[in-house]
Amino acid sequence: MSRMAKLELDGKVYELPIVEGTEKELAIDISTLRSQTGYITLDDGYGNTGSCKSAVTFIDGDAGILRYRGIPIEEIAGKSSFVETAWLVIFGRLPTIEDRERFSQLLTDNSRLDESMLKQFAGFPPNGHPMAILSAMINTLSTHERQEANTEAQVEALAATLISKVRTIAAASYKASVGEPIVYPRYDLKYVENFLHMMFSVPYREYEPTPEVTRALNLFLALHADHEQNCSTSTVRMVASSQANMFASCAAGVCALWGPLHGGANVAVIEMLEFIKASGMPVKEYVAKVKDKQSNIKLMGFGHRVYRNFDPRSKILKKAADDMLASMKIEDPLLDLSVELAEAALTDDYFVERKLYPNVDFYSGIILRAMGIPLDMFTVMFAIGRMPGWIANWKEIHDDPKGRIYRPRQVYIGQTGEHWAPREER
Repeated sequence: MSRMAKLELDGKVYELPIVEGTEKELAIDISTLRSQTGYITLDDGYGNTGSCKSAVTFIDGDAGILRYRGIPIEEIAGKSSFVETAWLVIFGRLPTIEDRERFSQLLTDNSRLDESMLKQFAGFPPNGHPMAILSAMINTLSTHERQEANTEAQVEALAATLISKVRTIAAASYKASVGEPIVYPRYDLKYVENFLHMMFSVPYREYEPTPEVTRALNLFLALHADHEQNCSTSTVRMVASSQANMFASCAAGVCALWGPLHGGANVAVIEMLEFIKASGMPVKEYVAKVKDKQSNIKLMGFGHRVYRNFDPRSKILKKAADDMLASMKIEDPLLDLSVELAEAALTDDYFVERKLYPNVDFYSGIILRAMGIPLDMFTVMFAIGRMPGWIANWKEIHDDPKGRIYRPRQVYIGQTGEHWAPREER
């Protein structure tokens, strides 16, 4: 017999079912609360509201645990590529050799943009933000691609098309912004290498990444593939609940991710380092100002809203960043500052006691900068990585025969008893 929670309202007791997830998460099912009592719940910002049941990702923020489809992120990082991770996240199982080869081929076959789409990049202003271009062009894609998703094969084809073309759009928007010719994808390169080729090759010189760069970018994308019901993912589900197609739903996710409080955290890390460098302030002095609440100085890239322990992704990216920087022999004062800042914070009791450890954004910002990715492309890189998670959540909505359009309630706090007044009396 299922457990029940009891709620007393106006002298009457109501019973509400308790739902338990497979990882022992507990929730009170309030879906019948309004019909039974006339009340709704108020949870500004949805901080304590479970908006759905999902089988994609599990997070235990207190223990620093992240799992995709039940598999620890540490195992995925050590054994998987971004392409394999994308399949796992979307379809809920590890791909067979045949699955992986077929999906990889679909990614390769769908990497090119229609020539009419390439002409549209010239219509954006040179200083147009790449996230605006990315969202617009993903929506444009839906006019070029048929959106049937009635079988797994059709969903796979759509997913491969979107995951493949999103990197082509991203690279093309960058090339257009710097006045360089758009580089076509190569059919002999893997996913990450092909993106770097389209980003950094020019007609007179092919870009060839080192193994460490390829490894670091693969990790960056895989570690960003999904992260439960964050702002952009819940936006994708909201839009998908209206039966909007995959591309339209994911374009909405791009817009949500664009907000600086969501996808802009790794940008804020670099901006912080640039401020420290420009001010000439010693790192120890900056750290001291962070601890002074009157200074309004913040330590960006440390701590996390969900993780109350180490962000498990940050440990993985730190190793990748160390290996990549060592192999590239880059001389960059900002990267030197980042190392010094991390060491200073990790040895300071103030931050250790509050468990303000470097998070994934701290190291991802360092990695992207070292690769030569421009600052306004950082959030675009996040979007490329997050695409599998958005697609997986769209698929959960699409596959649910009992699914209804999302429609949150509100508590109205506006004026009452007002009436229309003629213009001459206003």
